[in-house]
Amino acid sequence: MSLQDTAGTTKLMLDDLHVGQVFRSESYVMDVEKIKAFALEFDPQPFHTDEAASAGTFFGELVASGWHTAGVTMRLLVASLPISGGLIGAGAEISWTRPTRPGDELYVESEIIEIRPSAKNPARGMVTVRSITKNQDGKTVQSITSRMVVPRRLPDSV
Repeated sequence: MSLQDTAGTTKLMLDDLHVGQVFRSESYVMDVEKIKAFALEFDPQPFHTDEAASAGTFFGELVASGWHTAGVTMRLLVASLPISGGLIGAGAEISWTRPTRPGDELYVESEIIEIRPSAKNPARGMVTVRSITKNQDGKTVQSITSRMVVPRRLPDSV
């Protein structure tokens, strides 16, 4: 039996997951004003903050910070990966394959690629998840492979 959160959503434990299992998020539209606001605070480079200034840069237009895309990805993962106890990170590798632009509608497809029960602690294990963030055209804008600590169902909690 899986746990439920206060909203009644089923939360999965290590024992509920299997390699090849896929989760897909809802979508999120990248708003130009939010792109600029994020960049002004966290990644103040001209190609993230100003349309006119961005024209003469590598991108040739305003684009979202990769860290903004990563933040949106995390928001979508929290809503689409129903892991008991939350998404507890234990390392990740991230890459941005194309820029995220104003108006892009992003969604995330996540696949369980490895499950390892802990040899030292029977109450948890590690799950490796590959999450691909795509735009409205199905083109990948970001890829992240992350390791997460996931609780296990102990025999007396069945």
